[in-house]
Amino acid sequence: MPTVETVRGPVDVGDLGTTLMHEHVFVLSPDVMQNYGDEYWDEEVRVADAIDKLRRLRELGVTTIVDPTVVGLGRYIPRVARINAEVDLNIVVATGLYTFDEIPHFLHYRGPGTVLGGDEPMTEMFLKDIREGIGGTGVKAAFLKGVVEERGLTPDQTRIQHAIAATHVETGVPITVHTNAAAQTGRLALDLYEQAGVDLTKVVVGHAGDSNDLDYLREIADRGATIGADRFGIDVFNPTDQRVATIAALCAEGYAEKIVLAHDASCYIDFFSGASQATKEQMLPNWHFEHIHRDVLPMLREQGVTEDQLTTMLVENPRRYFS
Repeated sequence: MPTVETVRGPVDVGDLGTTLMHEHVFVLSPDVMQNYGDEYWDEEVRVADAIDKLRRLRELGVTTIVDPTVVGLGRYIPRVARINAEVDLNIVVATGLYTFDEIPHFLHYRGPGTVLGGDEPMTEMFLKDIREGIGGTGVKAAFLKGVVEERGLTPDQTRIQHAIAATHVETGVPITVHTNAAAQTGRLALDLYEQAGVDLTKVVVGHAGDSNDLDYLREIADRGATIGADRFGIDVFNPTDQRVATIAALCAEGYAEKIVLAHDASCYIDFFSGASQATKEQMLPNWHFEHIHRDVLPMLREQGVTEDQLTTMLVENPRRYFS
């Protein structure tokens, strides 16, 4: 059976077990935190808190989280590895680039069609993360992450997606793409990937579960891609009861094999530092790693989703994605 790379090394895909397909250990803005974060960031406190939260998740029976934290979201593998050494959990990490529009200036002048020209540096960076490891840690990325937000395929965004597609075609590594469900940008992403030769069965359309438009969700699945029902707890985008009803309806139609589950939660996200953290917790009290197992799965069962279908979404689909 094939293996998948994790923070602790390669793992047989058959041993991934119950998997949440879109979670973050940390989401940070490193340059802001380094200059202004003394009030909000204490390394030892945050590491201990992450260990505690991930241990509690493991106690609920989750054995793997898939972490799409890439450049643009504060990816720092040594910190994640330190935490993972204290938690018996598989953490699968990604390569790619997170931006809603423009690429960083580091890349702006390099690559095809730029002032300096040359090969696409993003493809080289992604390939190195997959084949050699990230930042000298030896931890290898096991999937690709990009974004197609409300602004759509801007010139820079198109360039990123072509680099992701080229890396996928060369390596076979799967893709998770952050999309805007209200603008249905998953369609744009799949169109580009299909034209670039990507195997759409290896694509998760992230945040598609923010939508209850069954026609849109069926279209994603019918094209071969997987519906990322991966923002449970973010009720401002789509209330939990409506998310559950949508998944139950899709399962009743035979689409369980095209759905994965998660929260898009984190141990700590600096978007809500300081006083904003308390506001976030008041507005989004269910946005945490335990919401699916404690609340959502019982609701899905009540809506007629079977144990076999839950196993398909939580175990078999992630296994297939990484096979």
